[in-house]
Amino acid sequence: MATPALATHPKIILFTDFDGTVTAQDSNDFLTDNLGFGVKKRKELGKQVIDGTLHFRDAFQQMLDSIDTPFDKCAEALLENIELDSGFKDFYFWSRENNVPVVVVSSGMEPLIRKLLAKLVGDAANDIQIIANHVDVKPDGSWSIVFRDPESGFGHDKAKSIRPYAEKSDRPFLLYAGDGISDLSAAKETDLLFAKNGCDLVDYLEKNKIPYNGFDSYNDISKAIKKLHNEEVALDALRG
Repeated sequence: MATPALATHPKIILFTDFDGTVTAQDSNDFLTDNLGFGVKKRKELGKQVIDGTLHFRDAFQQMLDSIDTPFDKCAEALLENIELDSGFKDFYFWSRENNVPVVVVSSGMEPLIRKLLAKLVGDAANDIQIIANHVDVKPDGSWSIVFRDPESGFGHDKAKSIRPYAEKSDRPFLLYAGDGISDLSAAKETDLLFAKNGCDLVDYLEKNKIPYNGFDSYNDISKAIKKLHNEEVALDALRG
């Protein structure tokens, strides 16, 4: 896999989940709750994923299969209702000015993420690398998700997407920010992990004694990364 975020020789790269991390709400949950089989069934599937009796990929497939609204109407609903995390936009523009690439690593669908970022961030969002699932849209508007890693229980193995960066001998300091079940595969792949307080990822990390930095919004992530960026001590020392 290509590693475009390395092109500017940054000393820090941030990989970030999209839904519920960059955005205030999860767009796929929104579609399921409002256009699919609803909140109760979605939460039941989530519990099965957490307790290990159901793969995330299969739960997600069931969620999306319950939505019979045409793809363009789904996109319209998201553009009308999904809001950006309060601190992301300012952080993103700071990151562009300070050579801290932001890479979106998502279990959602790239076309929807592109549309949302274009509305919420503007043209500058075109420079964001997005590694996500795809979607097959039929002429009648019906659609289905196309998993990036269909053989993986996650559908998109985020660890696999990060690894080409992590395996570089002279790689930058790697960060990851996430909130939920789909982030479990990425939890051990980077040097520093940000997990959203009160969400499923935190429960998993604490259960498995994996260190993390909690955050409530991108304002918290922004403060931490700016501090790292200005550190006089080599970031390599923090990896140990």
